[in-house]
Amino acid sequence: MFRALASVLLCCFFLEASYWVHFSYGDLTTCSGIVPMTERGDKISITDFGGVGDGQTPNTIAFRKAIYRIQHLRRRGGTLLFVPSGVYLTDSFNLTSHMTLYLARGAVIKATQDTSNWPLIAPLPSYGRGRERPGGRYMSFIHGDGLEDVVITGENGTIDGQGDIWWNMWRQRTLQFTRPSLVEFVNSRGIVISNVIFRNSPFWNIHPVYCSDVVIRYVTILAPPDSPNTDGIDPDSSSNVCIEDSFISTGDDLVAVKSGWDEYGIAYGHPSSYITVRRVTGSTPFAGVAVGSETSGGVENVLAENINLYNSGVGVHIKTNIGRGGVIKNITVSELFMENVRTGIKVAGDTGDHPDNNFNPNALPYVKDLTLKNIWGVNVQRAGWMHGIENATFTGICLSNITLQGTTGPRPSWNCNAIRGAAIEVSPQPCAELTSIEQSGSCASHS
Repeated sequence: MFRALASVLLCCFFLEASYWVHFSYGDLTTCSGIVPMTERGDKISITDFGGVGDGQTPNTIAFRKAIYRIQHLRRRGGTLLFVPSGVYLTDSFNLTSHMTLYLARGAVIKATQDTSNWPLIAPLPSYGRGRERPGGRYMSFIHGDGLEDVVITGENGTIDGQGDIWWNMWRQRTLQFTRPSLVEFVNSRGIVISNVIFRNSPFWNIHPVYCSDVVIRYVTILAPPDSPNTDGIDPDSSSNVCIEDSFISTGDDLVAVKSGWDEYGIAYGHPSSYITVRRVTGSTPFAGVAVGSETSGGVENVLAENINLYNSGVGVHIKTNIGRGGVIKNITVSELFMENVRTGIKVAGDTGDHPDNNFNPNALPYVKDLTLKNIWGVNVQRAGWMHGIENATFTGICLSNITLQGTTGPRPSWNCNAIRGAAIEVSPQPCAELTSIEQSGSCASHS
């Protein structure tokens, strides 16, 4: 039954490199080689453990038994868990190391909507509490902690969080704890997520936190535009993350790079670094590519290129706040096309709330070396809003080869304060803070 799967399976070797690794296949550049692919020697099916794909039978025990078997038998090269066509209703469950979760065409793993039995876990140390509510947080629907060599893939099967019950709890202010993400890996390495559809997450969709060597490729992520906080992919205090060739349409940022929240993120001190986002298309009422606003551990060396956005709130959003601390540097966005967007480029030092009243208002973020080049937009209502922080000016901003065309009436405007940088071939003409002579060198090596 599984012989046809032999060519797709996956992953055992990891790179320790703290630098971008790019590979070229013909004219296609990819970073996905940071987690090489290999075949699983052992293959089992969820139906071997009593799984029933009728959309009604609970399959929680079947998934837990199958993963227990993988964890304890420890087959050489790992084990593939095959989910055939059908709808498999289940509570949340934990993955284990050296396994592949493979969804066949037509397979749906669907979350139960019984929230009363949903497990609670401790808050992330870099957040100090749940992101929405004090205390702990609900465990993600599919979860992994302290793992290595894990793959979620298949033939475009679906993982459905049935998030509407959670969204309504948020709207009605009846949440007791922070909503669960759809998929979360914590303290893990060598993760591949590919060729799967993610739908209706209760909260953030894919959240690798304190992870390294992560590839997310050929995924589709869908949630209604009014679904609250359904970020697409949020690399968080993680390094060597490759996000490529995906379509995302959700109710919040499509990709948001994070690294901890105020005094807790500062104390934890784990940055996000060497993040690549490439060939992503989508729409959102918020931002297509974002950094923040939780950036207290620092964010550096982020590359986003070949991005296509439509019907969105903001094209690029770099966001932080007083009390965050941390360093945001070496962020590059290139080859971005946007259509029907409210604001093309936004850099803001006053965005995001605080976990409690113990944040230090003197812990100011340090933002430098932002390069935005080769960007085109049509029907853009406002070209740019770029406001740093008084006494913590954002510096080294380079805008190069940017054309943003408005809808009707005046051309899109720029609004700037507490920033310094340079602009080359930018239309409409940017604000004076982006044409200062002493900062023109910030564009010299990027134009």
